[in-house]
Formats: sequence, C-alpha cells, structure tokens
Amino acid sequence: MDPGLFLADLAEKPARLADLAAALRADDPWGASSDAADRSWLLLGMGSSAYAAQVAAARLRSRGMPAVAELAATDLLPPVDSRTTVVAITASGGSAATLDACRRLRDQGGEARFIAMTNVVDSPVVDLCDDIVPMWAGPEAGGVACRTFQHTLALLLALEARTTGGTDVPALLDRAAEASAHLLDRCDDWLPAVSEALLGPDGTHVVAPARRLSSAQQSALMLREGPRLPAYACETADWSHVDVYLTKTTDYRMLLLAGSSWEAELIGWVRERGSTVVAVGGDVPGAAVTVRYPQDDDDDVRLLTETLVAELVAARAWAAQV
Repeated sequence: MDPGLFLADLAEKPARLADLAAALRADDPWGASSDAADRSWLLLGMGSSAYAAQVAAARLRSRGMPAVAELAATDLLPPVDSRTTVVAITASGGSAATLDACRRLRDQGGEARFIAMTNVVDSPVVDLCDDIVPMWAGPEAGGVACRTFQHTLALLLALEARTTGGTDVPALLDRAAEASAHLLDRCDDWLPAVSEALLGPDGTHVVAPARRLSSAQQSALMLREGPRLPAYACETADWSHVDVYLTKTTDYRMLLLAGSSWEAELIGWVRERGSTVVAVGGDVPGAAVTVRYPQDDDDDVRLLTETLVAELVAARAWAAQV
C-alpha cells in the first residue's frame, strides 16, 4: 500500500468512469441474463463490495425485484434454486470468504446461476462461476479498493436498469465523471479546510442517507485503511438513535453527506452541542465547510461521486505520515 499511488488511483477516476460508460454503451455486461427480471438475486461480498451490494439490493427490492445482499462470511446464507442468480463480488477475485460462500452455495445444489463480478478476469472466483461481469476499473496500484468500489456500484446500477428499466447508466457515469473531475481539479481550494475540520482527536464520523449508506461506510473505511485513523459510519436518521450521545462527551467531527429528509433533527443536536460539521453535496445550516460539485442535486451522481471527498482527505493524511 502506497499513499502516492493511492492518490494517483483517485486521479484516474474520471477517465476510468468515462471508459466504463463507453463500455456499457457498446455492450451490456448483464446481457447473458436474458431472464434477469424473472430471477431472484443474491449479492455476496466483503468490505466495500458488501457496502455496494447492500445499497444495490435495497434499490432492487424497492423496485419490486427479489434481491438480498449478504456478507459472504455469514453462516446464514439463504437457500438458492434454479431461479436464483448469485453475484459474487470481489475486486481481487480472491476473497477467501466470497470463494467459500460460492462453494457452500454450490454444494446446496439447486442449479443456481453464479456470476463473478471482479476486476481480475483470470482470478479464482471466475473458476467458481458461470459468467463474469468485469469491473473495468484498471489496476489499483495504491493497494486500496477505491475505483473498484465505484465501478461495483455502477455495474449494479446497470443490473438495476436491465431488470427494472429507467436509468441511462452510461449518461449517469458521464455526469459522475464530470463531478469527480471537478472535485479533483479544485481540491487545493477545499481539501485543507475539510481536512482540518474533520480530523480531530476523537476520530471522524461519516453520515449518509440509508439509500447511500455505502458512501458513509466506504468513506470511513478509507480513513481507517490508508492513514489508519479512527472513523465511523452512520445513517442520517439512525444517528439520532445511536451516535448523538458522543456529541456531548467528545470533540465530535462529522462528514455529512447531504440529502436526507431526516437531517433537521441531527443538525439541531450538533448545533446545540457545538460539534463540527463538513457538508458535502448540499448546503447545511451551521456547516464549518461545505463542498459542492456539479450535478450534486442528482442522488445517483452523489452515490457515485461523494466518497472522493473522504478518499482525498485520507490520501492527504496518509502522505503526511510518510
């Protein structure tokens, strides 16, 4: 793992998203799933793969599709049958827990269909599956799953589009590429102030709406994985049930990924107790710093873009340690 190479990986995000958009225009990676809308879906993964899968499964269910996401390591995997498609998500293609889950489900019988979603097309997970959906994220030389997380979400949005219609995913990726380029090009303007506000003695708390909870989880992971800083994820409405208590006893620093209809109560508490809030993707009363970018009123653009803020904070803090 290397902070300089991690930063270089982040810098490639806009170009890689544009390449993925072009690939999706040329070919549907879910094209082999001709009966996709008639199947049930089980999404498996660990770490950032699981974060993306949980949001994607919830979106599919909200549109009437039978879909669940599970940590691959669980011993409570649901039964599968011939109408089930299992999507095994692992950027490296070698996650031990994900490989084990595929083997366990294969042993159940039932003739489920298995699809490997991976960034390494000749990896072990491919040998356990019937088809492959490549991530097309390119090598992550920094050793941190950043672009692969983003591409996992994008490809699961493409699955949603295939099964339920509606979203023009290549056009969405073009908008997310523009938004990512904006954050990168102007990071000297906002990154120092955001880093100073967020990196306190008691860690960083990242909060996002349920429909984008993966953004909070991935953002916190980036701070833990690179610079090894304490960071925690929470859902916006649930924050008032589980995290509010810390605002009374700690130097509470929050990265608020805006857009929840439940923000008002949260904002009331943090203002009353003098907590520090950095807002991303929307204007929040009392925020110490606000980061905006093109198309941040589009929730799907937010989903694919907003983790870049914490990733750049992590890269800067990590580089300062070297």
